[in-house]
Amino acid sequence: MKIGSFDPKSATSPLADTRTRGAKSDKSGAAEATDSAQVSLSTTGSAIADAGADPSFDAAKVERIAQAIREGKFKVNPEKIADKLISNAQDLLKRYSDH
Repeated sequence: MKIGSFDPKSATSPLADTRTRGAKSDKSGAAEATDSAQVSLSTTGSAIADAGADPSFDAAKVERIAQAIREGKFKVNPEKIADKLISNAQDLLKRYSDH
């Protein structure tokens, strides 16, 4: 499993209190929604939203692994995990050192 890339340029800054942004208050102080609110996803957010359509995701495999964990039959291979972590770190270092 490869850990997805992180693009710090696509990260969005926190928004101000959004409970009243783009809303009109009535006499009771309650806010009512208006049509002026616009929402857009960052590149990372879009990738996460599209992840459900990723054909490489195998829900049946996830369920088999979850079942094995519940039954105490799942065996962790620490060498394989370490190899993948090192490989991912090398990929990231290479990608950012080329810039």
